[in-house]
Amino acid sequence: MASLPTGSGFTRRTLLGAGASAAAVGLLAACSSGGSGTSGSSGGTIKFWNQPWGAPAFNTLDKKITEAYTPKSGLGKSSYQVIQWANFTQKYSTAVASNTNPAISSGGGTQAFLFESQGKIAYADDLLDSWKKNGLYDDFLPGLVDTLKTKNGYAAVPYNLDMRVWWYNKALLEDAGAEVPTDWDSYEAACAALKKKGIYGYGTGTGAGDFQGGHHLVSHMINNGGGLFDADNQPDCVTEKNIEAMDWVLGLVKSGYVDPRTASYTDQNVFDQWKAKKFGMGWNNAGLGANVGAIGSDLVVGSPLTGPGGEKGSLFFPNNIMMYKNTPSKEGTEAFATYYYQNMKPLWAEKTGIGLPPLKSIAELDVYKSDPNASKILNEWQPISKTWGAPGTNTVFLNVTTVDGTPAMTTFAQGILSGRTTAKAALEALQKSLAANAK
Repeated sequence: MASLPTGSGFTRRTLLGAGASAAAVGLLAACSSGGSGTSGSSGGTIKFWNQPWGAPAFNTLDKKITEAYTPKSGLGKSSYQVIQWANFTQKYSTAVASNTNPAISSGGGTQAFLFESQGKIAYADDLLDSWKKNGLYDDFLPGLVDTLKTKNGYAAVPYNLDMRVWWYNKALLEDAGAEVPTDWDSYEAACAALKKKGIYGYGTGTGAGDFQGGHHLVSHMINNGGGLFDADNQPDCVTEKNIEAMDWVLGLVKSGYVDPRTASYTDQNVFDQWKAKKFGMGWNNAGLGANVGAIGSDLVVGSPLTGPGGEKGSLFFPNNIMMYKNTPSKEGTEAFATYYYQNMKPLWAEKTGIGLPPLKSIAELDVYKSDPNASKILNEWQPISKTWGAPGTNTVFLNVTTVDGTPAMTTFAQGILSGRTTAKAALEALQKSLAANAK
């Protein structure tokens, strides 16, 4: 089986939730005075800042692609800088506040919406209009572009996808005599069969630095037609559909299908449980098979489960590329962006570890076609997955920073996955926290 590029982790999606200091965010707010800079001029260097989205080979190749750009006369050459995850929050906040920001960058998946609220983002509407003419727009996977649309314009364009899907160990399921689940009831039945073998059927983690447990809980809400936000982008957690979904998970906990230590598990603890064959089924990102090593060949991505009401759905994160108002040239920045998207295919073709691709032409590469798990994620999971905005919208917006990786979500996830609470009480506490911090 072809090696699947590993999925991205939490710090590769969010800005505020990753621990940006209050001082940095305050500085950003204090210094933001709208779109200053020389956005209408020509010439100058188009600075592109990108993150380590994969193995070291990713940034090496990414730099090569960037520096191979040959602009039209007067539009400015490009430069490349790697921004490490360890300090990316402070780096971007300080740069944007002081007008020393790049012309274009990736970064945390929600940071475009923070900077958009401060008047610092250059909307991508004109760029997307030009892509409609050259065919690039139609190359995006279904529904992706609109996930980044705000009431004022497109804050960014999709770059790579971080999916939440369920996996199973086919050898362990066969040994337990369990059928591959298709809905919530059959998932419980498979869990019961695995329990008889001393294996947990709901593998996840929500310990220090592992935010996936909360992602999986929201995935179940979405799978049941629910979610955390309404159509006005305001928190709306305490709904019948969300309560039903959390009651289902609490039932799995009560039945002993969830490892009692889940609330303390880090990413590595979760991988170790899969490697030790203590997890027979569970939820994770697209890179689980690669992350667990030798047993990866036994791991299979299941098809999306059908919820009690007949819905299918899960949570996903459209990591993105954003442009800034403070740039040597708006035209030059958009010209570089077009070049980059037309030439970034090798980042996936050469398996550098970047997340799943946003373009159909890349998804059709042999690296994905030859990998049944990758193909299933792209063909079955991507079309039915939703952003944090579900069920109100399928977009990303500023208020998701109140839930993505925040203490409120960690407390919520740990309460549910340890069985220490009721569904309604946990959702009411989450609602109170989100509402207090919503914009």
